[in-house]
Amino acid sequence: MKRASSMVLAVLGLGVWAGGAAGETIRVGVVLPYSGVNADLGSQMDKAFDLYVRKHAGDIAPHKIELVKRDEGPGATAKTVVTELITRDKVKLVTGFALSPSAIAAAPVVTQAKVPMLISNAGTAWITQLSPYIVRFSFSMWHQAHPMGSYSADKLGCKTTAIGYTDYPPGKDAAEAFRTGYEKAGGKVADVIPMGNPAQVPDFTPFLQRVKDAKPDCFYVFVPSGAHSAGLVKSYGEVGLRAAGVRLIGTTDVVPDNKLQDMGEAVVGAIVMGAYAADLDNPANKAFVADWTAAYGADAPPDFMSAAAWDAMAAIFHVIKTLDGKLDDGAKVVELLKGYSRKSPRGEISIDPMTRDVVQDERAMEIVRKADGKLGTKVLGVVEKVKDQCKELKVGRCGQAGN
Repeated sequence: MKRASSMVLAVLGLGVWAGGAAGETIRVGVVLPYSGVNADLGSQMDKAFDLYVRKHAGDIAPHKIELVKRDEGPGATAKTVVTELITRDKVKLVTGFALSPSAIAAAPVVTQAKVPMLISNAGTAWITQLSPYIVRFSFSMWHQAHPMGSYSADKLGCKTTAIGYTDYPPGKDAAEAFRTGYEKAGGKVADVIPMGNPAQVPDFTPFLQRVKDAKPDCFYVFVPSGAHSAGLVKSYGEVGLRAAGVRLIGTTDVVPDNKLQDMGEAVVGAIVMGAYAADLDNPANKAFVADWTAAYGADAPPDFMSAAAWDAMAAIFHVIKTLDGKLDDGAKVVELLKGYSRKSPRGEISIDPMTRDVVQDERAMEIVRKADGKLGTKVLGVVEKVKDQCKELKVGRCGQAGN
């Protein structure tokens, strides 16, 4: 496995002494894909972590933070990575986790070590039930896909819909969640199509040709963002689904802001459900985008993964400040995060104290051509304070007793 080198990122606070007391140095493990097909996902979160640390150094003075970064690698590799971070690098928390298989593999490690894991992306619903030390700041696929199901039937005129998904746990969740909401609202599923795995971008053409042949009103899709989303939208245009009148709908994974400008006319009119877009008009997001643009340039905007990573790091800083740098008791850290809330670039978010999953507004957003000629998002509607519907409805593993 190609491994990212350990990077120590010291927060330069107001000095290491305050009132005669030395500050603590808190080591935080960051587990993200720094190599391979999903490196784009890792980059978006890594930039957010780094930027938050730079901007908010003084908030935790006299304490300091070190981010110890490791390549997430495929699936079970994360178990080894997290074990090393805890036993060798002595981290007090771990964060990141772009892909669900990695978070799933690492869950027993953090449970045994009693080290909190703050997830900034991985979206399989039942991950938080694998360990009492897991808190998720991103979303469960059910947060987005379930309301998208009912919205597409009620508001978008999707009487028939084909479902396509990347064949791994969050993809299966996204398909099941959409179908549950959609059929309850009276929609008819025309076809359900597994479309490869997250380890490599497949040729989407045969899958989308199958959709075209089924002639549904809409095509609902989940892919793990980044290179997958770019490939999917390109094939959507080339196969002629847009020209045939088959509307593209899905989660925000399909249209991440950092890939949007390269997607062309094929993506115009696509409608997704999600908590964040760089165009959201609220004070926290305006400040976030301004800081991001100053640091990384206007051509590399933040996306939904960046916003979740930003919030996860904000929560880590909150814990450090509240506990005065004393993070040895992992259970106390988790208890502090239950019910935690903040004004995020996504709007108001909180952590459900029962499930340790995020509660946030979900927005139906259309991809449009803006007045400046660039592609952007237009909010069509908002579903307020959405909890993980898999757990709310007790579907499958979400209905089992968890930690």
